[in-house]
Parts: sequence; structure tokens; C-alpha cells
Amino acid sequence: MTAIVQNVVTSGFFQLDGGSWEVDNNVWLLGDDHEVLVIDAAHDAQAILTAVDGRAVRAIVCTHAHNDHVNAAPELARLTNAPILLHPDDLELWNLTHPERSPDAPLSDGQVLTIAGTYLRVLHTPGHAPGAVCLYAEKLGAVFTGDTLFHGGPGATGRSYSDYPTILESIRDRLFALPDDTVVHTGHGEHTSIAAERENSEQWAAP
Repeated sequence: MTAIVQNVVTSGFFQLDGGSWEVDNNVWLLGDDHEVLVIDAAHDAQAILTAVDGRAVRAIVCTHAHNDHVNAAPELARLTNAPILLHPDDLELWNLTHPERSPDAPLSDGQVLTIAGTYLRVLHTPGHAPGAVCLYAEKLGAVFTGDTLFHGGPGATGRSYSDYPTILESIRDRLFALPDDTVVHTGHGEHTSIAAERENSEQWAAP
């Protein structure tokens, strides 16, 4: 059985560099009737648990460690006994939110995660954060980009731990290598496609 994609939108605050901004986050569930992966456990562990609906959570995968993408991860892990996976280059960011609790296992570039007969390939895409990753499901024609690529352009790079040239390189070298019709499931807002963002990329301006 091919995995299906479910979206849960949760709300809270993104906090970094002394600032706080209200945000809505996309939490992605990928799986079947029996098991799921949770991508970016944001804000509300109970809302995510409700969407899981009794299925086994095989892992909580973090696209990066900004607080609004990981703040519900330890609680969800406690409720489901699922491991938290994070690229080690984002441990410093993780520790800003969860200094008392480490992730359970690292993510690495090229690593393959399997859920419900579907493979997810980890793409290390630094820029928005040092350990940012995207998760490519070739069988589904989909990529989960966290805050690396949005409808309309790259993720923000105006705060600590981020770099604009680096995120452009990640998008152009890693994401634009994917098929044009790949659906881009983002960390905030509406979905897009690789073709749509490639077409507009020459218009992207440095902040």
C-alpha cells in the first residue's frame, strides 16, 4: 500500500534573536492505516496525536530545529514512544528550545526512511538553518521542504544561523534537480511545485 499525505495546521509562536512572531505551521503525516511518520511536530502535540488516530508513529522527523517546528516534539515522543530525528548541524538550535532533551537519532544526507512501503530520501539543504533537510518521496512525486522552499521563493535568512547564498545553492543544486512535477509540501502556507519555483527563481532578490 502506498503511503498517503495528511496535513495538520497548528498555531503558535516562532521565537529567535529576542523576537516572537505568531505563525501557522504545517505538520505532515505520511503513512497508511497502521503507521505514520510525523514531519515537524509543531506547537500542539495533542492535535497531532488526534490526527495520528491510534496509528504507530515510527518517527518524528524534524526538517530543522527552529522552535516552531520542534516545540511539540518531546511531548509527542513521550505520548507515542517515537524517536526524534534531527540533522546534527541543528543541535545548537535545538538546544535553544530543548536543552534538557536531546534528539534520539541523527539524520544524514542521502539517508532513506521507509514508511508504509514508501521511501523518503533525506536531502541536506542548509541555508534557512545549518541542519535543514528536505524529504523526497519519489514514489509520491512529493518533497517536504520545511522552511527551505515556499510558494514564492526561499525561506527567510535574515536571522541567526541562516545564510542567503547557502539557501539558494541548496535549492538550485538539490531541489531543482528533482522532477518538474514534484509537489512541494512546505512548512508554512500553501503547496507549490518544483517547476513553478524554478520558473520564478531568476526573480528572487537578496534580502
